[in-house]
Amino acid sequence: MPVRLPIRPVCHHCDGFPVVSVTTGTRHRDGSRVLLRVVCSACDGTGRALPLPAALAPAGR
Repeated sequence: MPVRLPIRPVCHHCDGFPVVSVTTGTRHRDGSRVLLRVVCSACDGTGRALPLPAALAPAGR
């Protein structure tokens, strides 16, 4: 029987890919590349959008 999981909203800034590695173009002594890990600042590396506080939530008529 399938397990039902609640749908979690994806972060709109990183589209669910919260951590990426960027090469600097330089190499280590062993020949491997120097990489920088960059974390999405909007979701703090979780990949999920946080719910808006009640004061910021859009209100209709």
